Amino acid sequence: MIQKLLIANRGEIAARVMRTAHALGISTVAVFSDPDADAPFVALADEAVRLPGSAPGDTYLRGDLVLAAAKATGADAIHPGYGFLSENAGFARECATAGVTFVGPPPEAIASMGSKVEAKALMEAAGVPVLPGATITDSTDLAAVAAAIGFPVLVKAAFGGGGRGMRVVHTPDELTDAVDGARREAASAFGDGTVFLERFVVDPRHVEVQIVGDTHGTVVHLFERECSIQRRYQKIVEEAPSPAVDDALRAELGAAAVAAGKALGYTGVGTVEFVLDAKGAFHFLEVNTRLQVEHPVTELVTGLDLVEVQLRVAEGDPLPESVTGARIDGHAIEVRLYAEDVPAGFLPATGTLHRCRIAPSSGIRVDTGVVDGSVVGTAYDPMLAKVIAHGPTRADAARRLARALQDAQLHGVTTNRDLLVGILREEEFLAGGTDTGYLTRHDPATLAATPSVATHAAAAALATQAGNRDGARVLGTLPSGWRNVASALQRVSYTVGEETLEVGYRLSRDGLRVTVDGEPLDARLLSAAPDAVALEVGGVRRAYAVHRVGGVAYVDGPDGSSALAEVPRFADPNAVAHAGSLLAPMPGGVVRVLAEPGAAVTAGQPLVVLEAMKMEHTVVAPVDGTVTELHVAPGDQVDTGQVLAVVDDGSGS
Repeated sequence: MIQKLLIANRGEIAARVMRTAHALGISTVAVFSDPDADAPFVALADEAVRLPGSAPGDTYLRGDLVLAAAKATGADAIHPGYGFLSENAGFARECATAGVTFVGPPPEAIASMGSKVEAKALMEAAGVPVLPGATITDSTDLAAVAAAIGFPVLVKAAFGGGGRGMRVVHTPDELTDAVDGARREAASAFGDGTVFLERFVVDPRHVEVQIVGDTHGTVVHLFERECSIQRRYQKIVEEAPSPAVDDALRAELGAAAVAAGKALGYTGVGTVEFVLDAKGAFHFLEVNTRLQVEHPVTELVTGLDLVEVQLRVAEGDPLPESVTGARIDGHAIEVRLYAEDVPAGFLPATGTLHRCRIAPSSGIRVDTGVVDGSVVGTAYDPMLAKVIAHGPTRADAARRLARALQDAQLHGVTTNRDLLVGILREEEFLAGGTDTGYLTRHDPATLAATPSVATHAAAAALATQAGNRDGARVLGTLPSGWRNVASALQRVSYTVGEETLEVGYRLSRDGLRVTVDGEPLDARLLSAAPDAVALEVGGVRRAYAVHRVGGVAYVDGPDGSSALAEVPRFADPNAVAHAGSLLAPMPGGVVRVLAEPGAAVTAGQPLVVLEAMKMEHTVVAPVDGTVTELHVAPGDQVDTGQVLAVVDDGSGS
């Protein structure tokens, strides 16, 4: 029996594994990098061991350091979570050599599935339908191989997952750059830059089947999950069961997945992934020989704890009847709450998470690795939390989940919350139309659009003034915003994204007078405090929570949430960048510089490639012109808004 479990991972999955281990009476050990020293999962563990450094290759991907931590603490088992070492067959073998139980499938199964190319060959031999493809080597004739497969083709990392190291290629002239970029991303994220080409099925559904095997030869499936809504080939909405799968198709998918598991001699928890076309035909994608990020939706519809199942299997127990006889109960939907700027093209966002509160409610589960005060950096995946809803029907689950997200207080870091709410309430989603082309048919920026923030700006201004009066050392009994010049309004301006709003207001015996950008707002002030304002606007009463941090007011109400940055009364003239400047859209590392000072460039030409959170982002020339300044080199670290280069268009402006 396992007595002490080391979790070779971080964030929400480390905390999630620890909770189950503790419930089973198992002691836990965390390993942590320097950026994670104060992370919640470290505090949750009974013991913790530092992995010096910050990059994954120096910390969580160092199997030797993880095994040394297990030896130092007396851990007799290691749970790898997902990502990092979870699908590393060499590490699983090293665990066996060290006498430590690896909570996962045998090294042979991991190795056979670790290479997606070998996996496809094995699945084809087992009778599972596969897509045509080929591995890329230095001697591969890219054009010939792609032509044989047929365009469009998908360039895909042979090892790892999560959408990293993937590119869709529509024409031969895109191939070389796509392969080079995918190799770099794959090497950075997984330590191996091998990629392959595969037939790209346009707008299929991404449907995966959960399988479980024990050491006594039993392999069963726990039904399917729909994971089609993706951005940058990474899932953001997952659900179980799939709205496109009926009982007959479920039986076919399940049989194919079990056949795959038996061909592998699979033990533990794993996932067989398929693409499903509009006619119901499915093809094998890959087997993930680990726990999936989206495993909670399967847990909620089956009532199982998949981490407990993993631990029981690792201890040699046969699968219980609760697993072999599992049934689907209701519907579950999970969303991934990311720190990212959706209108800016899903750019990663960083900063201090001043507040992260998702109120407990019926049918809602929150798996997270962050708390108030957590710092979101560029070293790791930008996922803040998984929020999951369970209900009797799909519509019930979607409605509960949208409400939980809308009511959440998420302050300090830009997130994709509004996009997720927009998806959950969108007509085609509610009708089950969730193929991988969903976010090409529905503009993410439109889905994420929020109502006018005029009322929020007024609430922020009134809360700020209430706070000023609370802290006033003289005349503290005067009402908030009172002025002895009756005709003048008190004014304050805020920026929300690219928009600037000016709020003018005055309180008198006759009540509140307020304008936003000079337009009167039909508002009546019911109450005002530094952290809460109640307003009646157009005859509708709403209460707003206001949380100020520095010069930013975070306003949360029944009509949405806003972050309003107060505009200083006197601007800093040094803050204005030179016309034609290329500014870093997010913090990260410089991977490549594609131009030199004096070079002539055209608008849209790639000039600098940045890497953040294991994804590459290209910064392009804003105008036709000449590169007059270049401020970065490969290997440099940059902050958001930092000037990377300057392109002069010759206009003299």
